[in-house]
Amino acid sequence: MVPPRLTLVARNAHINDNTPRSDPEGASGSEIAPTISEVEAAAAGFLGSHQERREKLRVLEAMLFATSEPLDEAVLQAQLGGGEKVAELLAELQESYAGRGVNLVRVAGKWAFRTAGDLSYLLEKHASEERRLSRAALETLAIISYHQPVTRAEIEDIRGVTTSAGTLDILMEAGWVRPRGRRRAPGKPLTYGTTERFLSHFGLNSVKDLPGLADLKAAGLLDGHLPPGFAVPDPLSVAALMPDELPLEAGDEGRHDGETDDAEGDAPEEAAVDPSFDSGLLGGSEGGNPDESGE
Repeated sequence: MVPPRLTLVARNAHINDNTPRSDPEGASGSEIAPTISEVEAAAAGFLGSHQERREKLRVLEAMLFATSEPLDEAVLQAQLGGGEKVAELLAELQESYAGRGVNLVRVAGKWAFRTAGDLSYLLEKHASEERRLSRAALETLAIISYHQPVTRAEIEDIRGVTTSAGTLDILMEAGWVRPRGRRRAPGKPLTYGTTERFLSHFGLNSVKDLPGLADLKAAGLLDGHLPPGFAVPDPLSVAALMPDELPLEAGDEGRHDGETDDAEGDAPEEAAVDPSFDSGLLGGSEGGNPDESGE
C-alpha cells in the first residue's frame, strides 16, 4: 500500500480559492523596498555630513596647532568657508581637549592651544635669566590695567609720586603697554592702555578677567586696612578710542610724555623688592588719592 503524499500549505492559505484578495505579506516586499532605500539615503547623508564635520574639526585643529600666535574666529571661519559655525566647532574641539595635556583656550578674544595649567611645571625653561620688574613698573602696570585709558599725570596722581619715563619705557619694550591716543585736554597728553600681549602673557581673555577686590585680598596683595569707600575699579575692555580721546599723531607710537627722568627714578635695588600691592595701587572708586607712603 502506497502511503498518502503530504503537501505543505502556507498558513491561512485557501486551497483552490480563486477569489481575489489582498496579500499583506506579499505586498510588504514591494512596499518596503522604497522604505529601505530612503533609510539608506538618509544614513548616507548623515554619514557624509558627519564626515564633513570631522574634517572641519581636523582643519581647525591643524591650524591652531601650527600657528605661533592665537587666531581669531574670523580667520578660522574664512578658512572653513560656509557650513557649520566656527564657534560651535571650536566649542566641540575645546571639550574634546578638556582634561588632556594641552587645552584649547581663548586668550585676548582669540584661540590657541596651551599646556594644561597643572602641567606647566614640566615645561619650565631656565635658559635665560628672567628680569624682574621694579616695584614702580609693577604699580604703573597695575594702574594702567585697571584705569585704562590713563595718562601719565593720572598715573602719578594715583600713585602719589612722579613716574619716570624709564618706567613706561620698560613696559612698552615688554609689549604690555602702548599709547592709545591723546586726551582732549590742554597739551593733549598721551593715553596708555594694555595690549594683546599683556592678555596673552597673563592668560586673560580680556581685562575684565583681572582679579577683583576679593581675589586680591585672598592672594594677600592688599593689606587689611583699606581706606573707607575703597573699591577696585571695573576695568574697561575698549579697543576703540573713548569720546575724550583723540587719535595718535605721527610718531606717537613708542613715545611717552616727558623725556627726562625725575627724582623717583628706577634704582637698581628696586628690582629685588617684593612685588606686593598696597591700597594705593588701584585707587578708589570715588577718585580719592592713595596713601602717598606707598612708594
